[in-house]
Amino acid sequence: MSLGFELAGFTPVWAVEKDEWAANTYKYNHKNTSIYVGDITKISDPQRAFACDQITGIIGGPPCQGFSLSGNRDTKDPRNSLFMDFIRFVKVFSPCFFIMENVQGILSAKTKTGEYVKNLVCSVAQDAGYNVCISLLNAADYGVPQARMRVFFIGIHHEYPFNPVMLAPEKITENNPVTLWEAISDLPEIEAGQGEEKMEYKCAPKNNYQIWCRSHSLFVENHVAMRHTPRLVERFRYIKHGQSLADVPQEHMQRKRGNAREISGKVYSQNNMRPFPDKPSPTLPASFQSNFIHPFFNRNYTAREGARIQSFPDTYIFRGKRTTMSWERNLSQFQQIGNAVPPLLAKALGLMIKKYFENIEWMENIPQQHPVQLTLF
Repeated sequence: MSLGFELAGFTPVWAVEKDEWAANTYKYNHKNTSIYVGDITKISDPQRAFACDQITGIIGGPPCQGFSLSGNRDTKDPRNSLFMDFIRFVKVFSPCFFIMENVQGILSAKTKTGEYVKNLVCSVAQDAGYNVCISLLNAADYGVPQARMRVFFIGIHHEYPFNPVMLAPEKITENNPVTLWEAISDLPEIEAGQGEEKMEYKCAPKNNYQIWCRSHSLFVENHVAMRHTPRLVERFRYIKHGQSLADVPQEHMQRKRGNAREISGKVYSQNNMRPFPDKPSPTLPASFQSNFIHPFFNRNYTAREGARIQSFPDTYIFRGKRTTMSWERNLSQFQQIGNAVPPLLAKALGLMIKKYFENIEWMENIPQQHPVQLTLF
């Protein structure tokens, strides 16, 4: 999200990230931004922890696993209350605006007392001094090669005019979205288990999206394919575009863990899905390394392919392990990518906010030579 706002002309000054590997990725790619690595709930005095003046906006996406439409929602999940800490920081710093991202499931999620979470967010923000509108946006409408629906709570401080009609980012690819194959077709062709940490491009960019992704990039990084067993590769051979594990012959279905002779019986429609290359990708979740297989090769995506689908430029390098085991606590490269707000979607929001304030009278009195600053959570 911060990268997208940088592309829109904002200057990030502070960031908060609890996960060490994700923080390492952030530090590597945002060298001029100070980052607090730790739990936001432990910061009792935000003004003392973050000494910064003239904060124009606060943006972020509190963890949202409990709100997701996939899996079981948990109203007792402590991560569901982190939006309260987000609003706590908004109240302390009183910026001109805030933008808080979440999954579509938050629109129907309820608290333990039966109150809609979206109404609670708006009510708490109102008490903090903000008018709020809620936008449900599809990333594919904003240059992202992915059909990804996300909710954004956009708050404007009470001292400024509030016009929700003007708080809609301009769609640029609504009728001509970037497709999956347009996003990744120029990357080095590798099979399962192939690839290197740094590779040369093997061909010229084939379209404007690839030209944008490769700007200022001399090499391809994070493009290493997972190793698959021969049995798994053989399974992938049977999966056609638009199909998944649910469509393979019985002899190639998933086996029980610890007993390869018996079929698991658990089949999910998005497990090992092979997407259509001539359409935007389906939504990439944090677990996308096993959710999808390449449109033409019999393997899962690489981290770089996932980053392209999320609209990260090739200069944005991911740190930490590529994948993790269930007992490892840090976020892998795949999880970092799948959890991210697509940068081009964030850029559209940033441009929209700039245009909004440029078109209200009070903005004329703000010195334009000063960079627009953000705090990110």
